[in-house]
Amino acid sequence: MIRTLRHSLSLLLSLAALALAPANPPAVNAADAPTRMELPLPSKNGGMPLMQALNGRHSTKMGYSGASLAPQQLSDLLWATWGHNREDGRRTAPTAMNKQDVRVYVALENGVWLYEADNTLVKVLDGDWRAQMGGGSLTLLYAVPQANEWGGAHVGSLYQNAGLFCVSAGLGNFVHVSGLHALDGKLPLPEGWKVFILQTVGLLK
Repeated sequence: MIRTLRHSLSLLLSLAALALAPANPPAVNAADAPTRMELPLPSKNGGMPLMQALNGRHSTKMGYSGASLAPQQLSDLLWATWGHNREDGRRTAPTAMNKQDVRVYVALENGVWLYEADNTLVKVLDGDWRAQMGGGSLTLLYAVPQANEWGGAHVGSLYQNAGLFCVSAGLGNFVHVSGLHALDGKLPLPEGWKVFILQTVGLLK
């Protein structure tokens, strides 16, 4: 009788402890709890003369080392591609009626990040996806609203900026659609947006 009571009491205490224990936290992805990366201020002086950069512009599809860009070089690349270059918030690349309806995502070794023109990156997806999108040190993903008939022209201005910066900085790059859909259903794009094209950038061996 006493043994039965002790067993029943022990069972009741165990059930009470389970009821009071905190539930396991829900899985959190990068988009739910964004991590911000502050980049160095871009260096806006120096570089190769424009005519030399145009003369040297070409696509490099092989020979990447896979090494990461230095933070300063990453900052300079992203600013050249789509940064603010005037106090009123206008940017280094044009868009029709200054809509600025392009998003630049950066696939690095430690996740996929959204570039914000205040010189920060916001992580939106964990994991290293570079190998599925051309390799290199990083891949730039250019996203636009699907309904924007000028989206391709806008993106072209951005990737040309990036390509000329790469010539000036001694980096390889090429624009492509290989792996264009690698992040379908994973990248938290705004409703009605799509990744239009990719650009691999990297240090060379």
